[in-house]
Amino acid sequence: MIQVRNPRTGRADYSFQPLTEAELATRCAELRRAQPAWWQSGMAQRIAVLRRWADAIEAQHDAITAALAIDTGRTAIAAGEVRSASRNIRRWCDYGPTLIATPVHESGIMPTLRYSHQLVPYPLVGAISPWNFPVALSLIDSVPALLAGCAVFVKPSEVTPRFVAPLQRTVAAVPELARVFAIEAGDGATGAALIRQVDAVCFTGSVATGRKVAVAAAERFIPAFLELGGKDPAIILPSANLEDAADAILRGSVVATGQVCLALERAYVHESQHDAFVDLLVRKARQVQLNYPDIDRGDLGPLIFDRQADLIDAHLDDAVARGATIACGGKTENLGGGRYCRATVVTDVDHTMKLMTDETFGPVIPVMRYRTVDEAVALANDSEFGLSAAVFAGTLDEARAVAERINAGGLSLNDAALTRETYEAEKNSFGYSGMGGSRMGAAGLLRFYRKKALLMQTGKPAALV
Repeated sequence: MIQVRNPRTGRADYSFQPLTEAELATRCAELRRAQPAWWQSGMAQRIAVLRRWADAIEAQHDAITAALAIDTGRTAIAAGEVRSASRNIRRWCDYGPTLIATPVHESGIMPTLRYSHQLVPYPLVGAISPWNFPVALSLIDSVPALLAGCAVFVKPSEVTPRFVAPLQRTVAAVPELARVFAIEAGDGATGAALIRQVDAVCFTGSVATGRKVAVAAAERFIPAFLELGGKDPAIILPSANLEDAADAILRGSVVATGQVCLALERAYVHESQHDAFVDLLVRKARQVQLNYPDIDRGDLGPLIFDRQADLIDAHLDDAVARGATIACGGKTENLGGGRYCRATVVTDVDHTMKLMTDETFGPVIPVMRYRTVDEAVALANDSEFGLSAAVFAGTLDEARAVAERINAGGLSLNDAALTRETYEAEKNSFGYSGMGGSRMGAAGLLRFYRKKALLMQTGKPAALV
């Protein structure tokens, strides 16, 4: 039995029994048997089923949101997350059919040769999702995989499992879906066992665990689509509007208590504007409120995972020991048993500090001076991560010229974290931030297909003699 901590009280108030490996294997075998009929039903039929699922999620909105609010310690974001789940399903239903056309082409080499493709889905996809956005990240890979014709088994994090039961009710309300889709909470052992059962695996989480997933997948010669950590930089050029940049960077750093893979975690400001920018940022950061004691008021909820709170404190301790200054905020606070962190601005930082090199995953904004644009770009690229980044400048053309030099998968110009707002962005992560194509663009669907080449000879085959 796995005991689950409440992030607002610090007490274990929920428990669940994960599937045994034998039970998991049985359930995966059932999904695998049902998958051929799901694929052969055609995309139009799958779309009809998925739209009914979106309806069922909307009907269970309040129940899923209530469970998710306990899981994460926040209500407004939980409600938005559930709303986005049904919207994401409908988006893929609208978008998907345009991506799977397989026209016949001229070969360009042999006058009588034509070719086309057949897209064949992986029979069973496993998705292992994290605790920071439990509903959204359980479904972000699952929905396009189902649309492609795959069966899917999702293993959410054991840190935030309460939403699973009400979401399971939405699946049960759509019998055709229930035959090919399962979601069951489990721990690390469950995730490891799942990889041994599936034909492709999607993982969202830390680099350390992602590396283990990639190795396990490679041993089985199955594809692994990994969405891992980030240490996203922001560069503020001298021509930028400092007020706008401070607003965007604060939001991009502390929203959802900074528990976002694409949160901004480093800011580089020209030395001529550093002090003015820090003054602005500190003034704005001090206005950000904790949502304690009232969950329905304030901006920052508790840190969902208590071990993450320990890591934030360790990063701040390391930075201060190496000469950094905490301009506002500071280490985590225990309030009512929950671990909270105020919006924190840190100055006098450099790249000897973990705060500037390792993923912090909290509402902490270190700000560092630079002298030239070349130096700023070099600092932004001095990272083993490459998820996303931001550039602020007086014009979009100036911002773009710098953005094109930054090694990151998604660049926001004169704003922050736009990669989570736009549906069409293609993202191939650099460094250790991930592996595989975009989740939201065309690759988000096409990666779940194996492509077969169909080569058609319209003339007479060549003879050997």
